[in-house]
Amino acid sequence: MKTVMKSLLERLKSSLAKTHNNIVNKIEEFFSSGPSREELAEMLEQTLITADVGVRTSGLIVDDMRKGLKGSDAEGLKIYLREVIFNILKDCQKPLEITAKPFVIMALGVNGVGKTTTIGKLATRFTSEGKKVLLAAGDTFRAAAIEQLEIWAKRAGCDIIKQEQGGDPAAVAFDAVRAGLARKADIVILDTAGRLHTKVNLMEELKKVKRIVSREIPGGPHEALLVLDASTGQNALAQAQIFNEAVGLTGIALTKLDGTAKGGIIVAIANELKIPIRFIGVGEGVEDLRDFDAKEFVEAMI
Repeated sequence: MKTVMKSLLERLKSSLAKTHNNIVNKIEEFFSSGPSREELAEMLEQTLITADVGVRTSGLIVDDMRKGLKGSDAEGLKIYLREVIFNILKDCQKPLEITAKPFVIMALGVNGVGKTTTIGKLATRFTSEGKKVLLAAGDTFRAAAIEQLEIWAKRAGCDIIKQEQGGDPAAVAFDAVRAGLARKADIVILDTAGRLHTKVNLMEELKKVKRIVSREIPGGPHEALLVLDASTGQNALAQAQIFNEAVGLTGIALTKLDGTAKGGIIVAIANELKIPIRFIGVGEGVEDLRDFDAKEFVEAMI
């Protein structure tokens, strides 16, 4: 078991290598020049902003460092950063718990973030645990979205509810939750549109889908899971704010962390929105969609 855990941590370290190097190398390089306290604060703030920790969160971290005069050398500053970032992230480490049957997950996100792939990976995980999963192809506007989800359903060995491309997403959600009840599914995962080709506002359409689900299944959807692309940096934070205001997010899946220098965005999201981070994506494989572990993430990042 220890060997497996070590390999998972090494995988995360590899994925966050650019973010890690950008922060750690800058700190070590700067200390070699014997900086003043103010120069150190400015360097740290700029370094964190570059890693997409965000202006507000970076400022809070640096202000705290100034007050406590933490980090008298490079190693001390790294230890301080690990502690303060862990304290920001730990409250958002809340694994997804299946608390109902059927448990309805409404997957949200703009096009291109890896939403449908994340749904497929989750379906594969759940079916491997012996759960009966039903997918709903509610992204009826994006070309090939339905076909892509069908491929994942086949791989995962689960059923799928769909309509023709261009159909009503709310109707798909209605059919899916009804089917989930009738077929005694453990989990229903709804794919949703990332943008619309009609004049209908996307957020209003998502609110409609949510109303339909809650009408058919009291308490549903039980999880409003936003999928974000880490490589988009501050755009990911903006997306989270918009979706949260519209539908009330209960969890976040942060994908495409592998190879990005913007891994610090997870700190900004945790600090500013306080939304549970359920999953992180560190590669293409099904096993690369991981439960978020704050301690492990900080160890890999700093």
